[in-house]
Amino acid sequence: MNSARGRALAWVDSLLIDHAILRLVWSNVATVEPGRVYRGNHPTPQRLRRLTRKYGLKTLINLRGKTQSGSDALSRDAAHRLGLDFHDISLESRGAPQPDRIMRLYDIFRDMRGPALLHCKSGADRAGLAAALYVMFQGGTAEQALRQLSLRYGHIRQARTGILDAFFLRFQRDAEGRMPFLDWVNQEYDPIALRRDFQAKGLASFVNDWVLARE
Repeated sequence: MNSARGRALAWVDSLLIDHAILRLVWSNVATVEPGRVYRGNHPTPQRLRRLTRKYGLKTLINLRGKTQSGSDALSRDAAHRLGLDFHDISLESRGAPQPDRIMRLYDIFRDMRGPALLHCKSGADRAGLAAALYVMFQGGTAEQALRQLSLRYGHIRQARTGILDAFFLRFQRDAEGRMPFLDWVNQEYDPIALRRDFQAKGLASFVNDWVLARE
């Protein structure tokens, strides 16, 4: 990224290996809380500039964690050029949400400069999880949080990614109205039990994992 050749290689990797060529023409950017949090798929530098102007963004939250992809390098460079704060956190789309990562995201949301854009690759699953957690952190209900995990954004709850829905449904069943969400996460929530109990549908998982080639 420190030379024209490095930038060109980053673009090739982003467009062809990380499938950003699809994101040149398609975006699922949406509002989580007006003026505070927005969500979407991994933005190209040009889209990030447009979104920064449109929403007055101050922070970019990368839910993919630090990778060696061209998309990662380009968005870090674009965020730096735009003066955005940049936060990394690696969330899973097919695993039971981990309490330590939930608390890490809580700290980011609490301390960040807003407005912020959070993104994963497709903007469907990890972005949906982070947006749903934000709803819960703000005192929302599991029903409200689950709206962030929707086919509207490309999320398929019948596939292995449905374990994210199961997480909020378990809170709704076991603790909602009885104890605060974060207390449940830290005191009662059992990721191992959630993984054991959740069952995806094979066809939906095949479509999500192999046809759509989601991370």
